[in-house]
Amino acid sequence: MIEVGQIYTHDFNFSQDEVNRFAEVTGDKNPVHLNADYAAKTMFKKPIMHGMLSASLFSKVFGTLFPGEGTIYLKQSLSFLKPMYVDVNYEAVFTVKEVLKDKNRAIVETLIKDKTSGIVCTSGEATVMNVDKIK
Repeated sequence: MIEVGQIYTHDFNFSQDEVNRFAEVTGDKNPVHLNADYAAKTMFKKPIMHGMLSASLFSKVFGTLFPGEGTIYLKQSLSFLKPMYVDVNYEAVFTVKEVLKDKNRAIVETLIKDKTSGIVCTSGEATVMNVDKIK
């Protein structure tokens, strides 16, 4: 069962090939994500990942790992605080802030941190529902 204060972490990284495939699927072919020469002339100096690609990891975790199967993702706020890069190790951190037992819902803080530096790159809050695991 999900409890207030519970923390779940998940390590991940994305390759440039995965960024390229995300661009194909979404149609977001902004060269800052795909073209190293273009990105070198920006404040980032190299290609950055799509913010929504990194945040899509939240959906994976909620639906398959924590709380897992049967979870319905109802709401998500996001702030993209720092750029994220391919082939860098990141940690997604999920902290249960509130449990609404009568609605089988939980409010969960969602963070993505650079695994090496601990710097928060993305922050937000999600509302999820799971009738079997949130009671």
